[in-house]
Amino acid sequence: MTRFLSAIGLVCATAIASFAAAQSAQVPAPAQGTPVIVVDAVLHPVSPDHPHRVDHGWVRFEGGRITGLGAGDPTPADRAGAEVVDAEGLSLVPGFISGPSQIGLLEVGAVDATDDRRESGDLTPEASAWVAVNPDSDLIPVARSAGILHTLATPIGGTLPGRTSVLRMDGWTTEDLAVVRDAGIVLSWPLAAPIQASWMRRSAGDQRKDIEARLEAIDDWFDDAAAWAAARAADPTTPTDLRFQAVQPVLRGEKPIFIRADSRGQIETALAWSMDRGLRPVIVGGSAAASCLPLLQEADASVILTRVHRLPSARHLPVDQSFTVPAALHAAGIPFAIGCEDEPAHERGLAHNAATAAAHGLDPAAALRAITRSPAEIIGVGDRLGSLDPGRSATFFLCEGDPLETASQPLRAWIDGREIDLGDRHKRLHEKYREKYRQLGAIN
Repeated sequence: MTRFLSAIGLVCATAIASFAAAQSAQVPAPAQGTPVIVVDAVLHPVSPDHPHRVDHGWVRFEGGRITGLGAGDPTPADRAGAEVVDAEGLSLVPGFISGPSQIGLLEVGAVDATDDRRESGDLTPEASAWVAVNPDSDLIPVARSAGILHTLATPIGGTLPGRTSVLRMDGWTTEDLAVVRDAGIVLSWPLAAPIQASWMRRSAGDQRKDIEARLEAIDDWFDDAAAWAAARAADPTTPTDLRFQAVQPVLRGEKPIFIRADSRGQIETALAWSMDRGLRPVIVGGSAAASCLPLLQEADASVILTRVHRLPSARHLPVDQSFTVPAALHAAGIPFAIGCEDEPAHERGLAHNAATAAAHGLDPAAALRAITRSPAEIIGVGDRLGSLDPGRSATFFLCEGDPLETASQPLRAWIDGREIDLGDRHKRLHEKYREKYRQLGAIN
C-alpha cells in the first residue's frame, strides 16, 4: 500500500510539474522608448477618417500612441527622430479583438486546477474575470501569433457568472493585462421554450415551469438590486452588498449587459426585458439574430456572434445559416462583432470565422471591422483600440497579403507601441521536428 501511495504521489507531482513547465517563459516587451515610423505599408485603417485601404502608406507612433499616418512617403519632418521600419509592402492591420474569450482563464479543459472560468454560486456578479487570468498562460502567445492582441475575458456558469474584462495579450501580471477591469456583467438567459428531443426525459410542462421560475428569479434579483441602491442613496449606513453594488453601472446604463442568448425566443424575451428596464443589451451568441432584426433595432442592441463556424440550430434550416447571419446584421445596420469562443487554443481561428462570413455575403471591409473596430466599440474601448487613427493605441501587426486569409500570419506586432515576441509553443515544436528531419537528411 505504501508503495502504491508513493507511486500516486509521484504521478501527481509529475503531472503538476508538466503543467508548470507548460507555462509561457516569454518575457513581456518593455515600454516603447523611441518614436517609430512604419513606411511602405498597405494600411487597413478601419476608420471613418480613412475608410479605404491605403496601398502605400506610413504610420508613426511614440509613447504607445499613433501620432500620424498618411498615404505615400512620409516627409522628413514625419521621419525626424524616429526608428524606421520598412514594411516592404506588408499589410499593417489593427490588432484583432476576440470576445467572449476564455484565454488565460482556461488552460486544459480536463484539469480542474487550470479552469478559472466560473465561481461556485449561481449569482456572482461581483466576480471579475481579470483577477483569475493567468498572465503566463501558454495560450496567450498562440493567440498573439494569430493577430489577437486583445480579448474580452468572460466568465461562464450560473445565471450571473460575473463581470467581463478587456485584456491586452502581453504583460507581467494580471494588473498589466487589464485594460478595463469591469466592462459589464454577464447574464445567461433561460431557454424560452421546452426542449423537444428524444433524449429529453422531462415533460414540456415541467420544463416550462422551470423556465418561468428562472425568469421570475432574474426579475426579483434585479428588483432587489435597484431597491438596495435606492435604500443606500437614502441611508448611507445601509450595509454593503457586493453583488448588488456590482450591477449598479449596468442599471444606470453606464455599462452594457452581455446577455447570452441564441434562439429566437431567447433573444426576443431578453430584449423585451432589457427595454423594460432601460438597459444596454449586447446579445452574446446570437445564432438566430437574423430572425430578430426589427426588435434588435428597436432595442438599440448590439450582437457578438460567438461563432460563424457552427452547424445550423435546426435541421430544417439552410446549411449555411450561421455563415450568413453577419451579412444580415450588417445590411440591417445593427452593430455586431464576430467572436470565436472555442476552446482557447482554437481562438486563433477568429480571422477564419470573419473570412467565412465575407465568403457568404458580408463585405470584406465589414468582416475586418467585425474583429477590430466593432468589438472595440461594443465593449467600450472604441476610443483607443480597433483602428489606425491618431491618438489611438499603437496596437497593430504586419502580415503578408489579406489579413483575413488563414495563411496571413503576423510577422511583427506591437501592443501599445511595444514590439512583442511572436514566438509560441506551436512554432517551437514545428522547428523541433523540422530539425529531426534535417538530421535524418530528409529536408534541408
